[in-house]
Order: sequence, then structure tokens, then C-alpha cells
Amino acid sequence: MEKKLNEFKPGEGGVVRRIEGEGKIRRRLFDMGVTPGAAITLRKLAPLGDPVEVNLRGYELTLRKAEASCVVMEVGHA
Repeated sequence: MEKKLNEFKPGEGGVVRRIEGEGKIRRRLFDMGVTPGAAITLRKLAPLGDPVEVNLRGYELTLRKAEASCVVMEVGHA
């Protein structure tokens, strides 16, 4: 089942299927290691939902909600 990263709940994880969007946001995500095949687990949500903190490739990363909405995940494979 596919789901966008910004729709995840804390503790939920999956594998990146694809990155939507263009230009700077797409490039920024790739530069941070958010690439197809990478396993991501959502750690925390800020009180208002922005930003989100994830575990990725052995480190913690904080993403804006707009960035997380560009990451399409395959749920339950992390």
C-alpha cells in the first residue's frame, strides 16, 4: 500500500517508492539521502504537525511537511 510520508503516524515505517515534485525540493530530498529504496521510520511529529522527524540510513532527519508530502512510501517494509 502506498502512502505519503506526511500521512504517517509516529512509529510507522516504510520504503521510499518515488519522490514527487520538482526542482529545489526534489534535489534537497535526494541530497539528504531520501532516495527510492531507502527505509524510513517516522519518529516524531511536532505539535502542529510541522516539521516531522524521521530515521533514515542510521540518522535522524527533520523534514518540513511540504517536503514529506513529496515522498511516496510503500508502507510496512522498514
